[in-house]
Amino acid sequence: MSAAVLEAVPNFSEGREPAVVEEIVEAMRAAGADVLDWSMDPDHHRSVVTMMGPPPVVEEAAVAAARVALARIDLRRHRGVHPRIGALDVLPFIPLAGLTMEDARASARRVGRRLAEELGIPVFFYAQASDPPGRRLAELRRGGFEALAAGWPADRRPDLLPPAWPHPGAHPTAGAVCVGARPVLLAWNVYVGGVTFDDAAAIAAQIRERGGGFRGLRALALQLPRRDRLQISMNLEDLEATSPMEVFRRIETLVAERGGSVLETEVVGLLPDELVLSAAADRLRLTGATTRRLLSRRLAEHLVACDRPAL
Repeated sequence: MSAAVLEAVPNFSEGREPAVVEEIVEAMRAAGADVLDWSMDPDHHRSVVTMMGPPPVVEEAAVAAARVALARIDLRRHRGVHPRIGALDVLPFIPLAGLTMEDARASARRVGRRLAEELGIPVFFYAQASDPPGRRLAELRRGGFEALAAGWPADRRPDLLPPAWPHPGAHPTAGAVCVGARPVLLAWNVYVGGVTFDDAAAIAAQIRERGGGFRGLRALALQLPRRDRLQISMNLEDLEATSPMEVFRRIETLVAERGGSVLETEVVGLLPDELVLSAAADRLRLTGATTRRLLSRRLAEHLVACDRPAL
């Protein structure tokens, strides 16, 4: 029997108090999860944690982290540039090894029920966990927490409400949580200079999928007041259909046409193999550069198939 490895990448609405995020991370570790990475952003006022392990362990760790977020984060005092509706804002589950997307969906559904029933947090399901699959985060987070605090919009009733729910809308301090199941994606930010915010917003609109741009790409322009920087913040949800380097080159071109330049690229969380492979193939003009030829991936597949731990 092969090993089953589930990943979760919860996003929390806290990016300025390290002690709070450290408490969240410690709750995950105490539940047995392997925490691979965590980061904070004060302008986004957001933290992102990456963990993995067997599904029961990751599910328990997600609930434990949500319990800390419920106790320590108050959205009534939260202001950041990133859209959010919850203290634990987004909770995606990703099947890494020995699991299918249906398994990840089942984990999302189980955890969603626990968040509603045990912690008293309203739940929306998104991506492959929604019915029908494919609901997008943008439609759930439109207007932010403030749009849900006084009551539920007609087009956004939560999928799960806590028992005997006394409030007309979201939880007064914790809001609501978006729980999903999805493949690996690339969350990244490109910092640009020498252009205006309107320029950056126009570029983001042009490259995103809904603007006729790249398949699977979500993009927003954000002004970061604490660092006085301009950022194009993106999620690339289909790494097989769209090359990250094609996106990056397009941004470079569009920024240069407006008299500016790309200053820096930041990846949130872990680096997907597809990003590194895409960059290497582009720079070195590699032929036959597919993920099936990545040594790290083939070794992981071999170890899972043989059901023996990696050294």
